[in-house]
Amino acid sequence: MNYTNKNFYRQFYLKTGGFLPTKPLNKSLFPGDYFQIKNGEIILLGNIYRNGIISHHDADISGVIALNDANWNFSDGISKPYSGRSLAHGSIEGDFEFSKQILAFAHKGSFIFKAEEPESVKINNWNEIQQQLIIKLTQTLYSFRELYVVTESATAKNTTLATAGEANAELELACEAENFGLTDIFGHSKTKTIQSKDIEYYHRETKRKPAYFKAKKLVVQDEKLSYFISDFIARENNVSAWTDSFFDSNFHNDTDYNTQMIMQNAQGFYLDMLQCNELNPNTALLYFKWADANLDDVEKLFGAYGN
Repeated sequence: MNYTNKNFYRQFYLKTGGFLPTKPLNKSLFPGDYFQIKNGEIILLGNIYRNGIISHHDADISGVIALNDANWNFSDGISKPYSGRSLAHGSIEGDFEFSKQILAFAHKGSFIFKAEEPESVKINNWNEIQQQLIIKLTQTLYSFRELYVVTESATAKNTTLATAGEANAELELACEAENFGLTDIFGHSKTKTIQSKDIEYYHRETKRKPAYFKAKKLVVQDEKLSYFISDFIARENNVSAWTDSFFDSNFHNDTDYNTQMIMQNAQGFYLDMLQCNELNPNTALLYFKWADANLDDVEKLFGAYGN
């Protein structure tokens, strides 16, 4: 699932207005859960309410929010070479009709996803608690430098996902539904798989697991990163001259710093290079802010497995 579902995760974020599936898909995440991403998996560390980081008095969680079904039913690289009715004979019931469908998957990572009655709950007062969370999570209670906090959790009455492990995969389905006109049967409760070819991942969930979420992530303030990058490049411009004067050797001294890599990973480098006590409870809000989890975080979930 690690590689082939990357396309599904990217499309899910785009189609549902910013939700991401958990990884693995049988994991549950609730509003207030906080986690890190390690080795391509979500590692749950706690909950801001359960762990007393935010008091019950300051908790404000919404009621159930109905989501748009149309945004939660989508596919990529799928064609339907056959959808129709077929006739079969049973020893007891005699002749009977059933719906039959063949799904063709164009390429590795092609998928089809269906959800019924999606809904969510979310933190209503995020703007009111976000600053105290920064101070508590980075300074007074913990010293996190990388962290996600779930702000909204979504679930559905049932969900079904099929993903191709190779190009030209196929899934043949049958359904003895009461609706004799039913031909689009993927995800139906009575649908059964007749045969499959190169389907790497098939997942059906019939319980309302909160397996989809929106989250905020800790990031460094833009102006701090800009200052760090400019200062670092300026200080390293003459590093070769320093090496020549400091080491009595015949080392090759044309030191080559990968400026592009520094810029891409500036957040991690910057926090590691802060002077002792420069970051403290009084300055934490100058260094950190919250940003929405996005497609960059899909890359983190699948980065160890290629593009």
